[in-house]
Amino acid sequence: MDFFLQQLISATALGGTYALLALGLAIVFSIVGLINFAHGELMTITAYGVVLGTGMGLPFPAAAALGIGCAMLTAVLLERIAFRPVRKASAATLLVTSFAAAMILQTLFQNFISQRPLPVALPVALTHTLDFGGFVVGVNQVLAIAIAAATMLALNLFLKRSLLGLSMRAIAQDFGATRLMGVRADAVVSGAFAVSGLLAGIAALLWVSQRASVDPYMGFVPVLKAFIAAIIGGLGSLTGAVVGGLVLGFIEIFLAAYLPDSWQAFREPLGLGLVIAILVARPRGLLPAPNADKV
Repeated sequence: MDFFLQQLISATALGGTYALLALGLAIVFSIVGLINFAHGELMTITAYGVVLGTGMGLPFPAAAALGIGCAMLTAVLLERIAFRPVRKASAATLLVTSFAAAMILQTLFQNFISQRPLPVALPVALTHTLDFGGFVVGVNQVLAIAIAAATMLALNLFLKRSLLGLSMRAIAQDFGATRLMGVRADAVVSGAFAVSGLLAGIAALLWVSQRASVDPYMGFVPVLKAFIAAIIGGLGSLTGAVVGGLVLGFIEIFLAAYLPDSWQAFREPLGLGLVIAILVARPRGLLPAPNADKV
């Protein structure tokens, strides 16, 4: 039973990280129809910002805030410089633009920071464990679950209670009509990218807390998994993004934990097989967006 609970906590922590990333992708996609594959580089920028902050002698919370701020600023700059000029272009053009932005950022990381992994100085408290009568769980896992849950709750309140959040929801429903009603669409889109950068930054901190290092390609695998999670949940659906992230986290962790050793080499194909089975049963995702057919 203890082993199962340990895997359950690990799956929830990993799924929560995927969910935050998938939410960032879903917010941008629901508004401008863009799959931002440069989203992973926002994670990398966050981690490098933490390295810079701790190197300057800042306490970890301040360094983390610096890293998240760098991610949000970069997200807004990407929207203004790379994506706004091609916003009305085809989906293929937007996709190529996002790949190009990701590759440019990766090249900048390699040439101006380092091609090798850099250690991230984490608080000693994150390495501790909690013992509940023989059931041991890492502090970083507990924090990952708590932070992911709090962030999702805060995002839900932001979208339902704030003026910017309501404007984002309105533009996601009908971009043209909302603009005719006097909403400053460009400002709202920039705000959506800033929120996606915030989510990427928080997810980066959770990811780094498990690995304690950063390299130029750190964000590639997580954002790819987040894209799969967004597809599972229903592309453009925020609730679906959360569900998809948790489902993917559970698939990965429980396959790793319960497959026989002789089957471990087939863990990734089996996981993809389960994802395909979900999409065969629910082609539009588990919880598709109400306007998914219009996107």
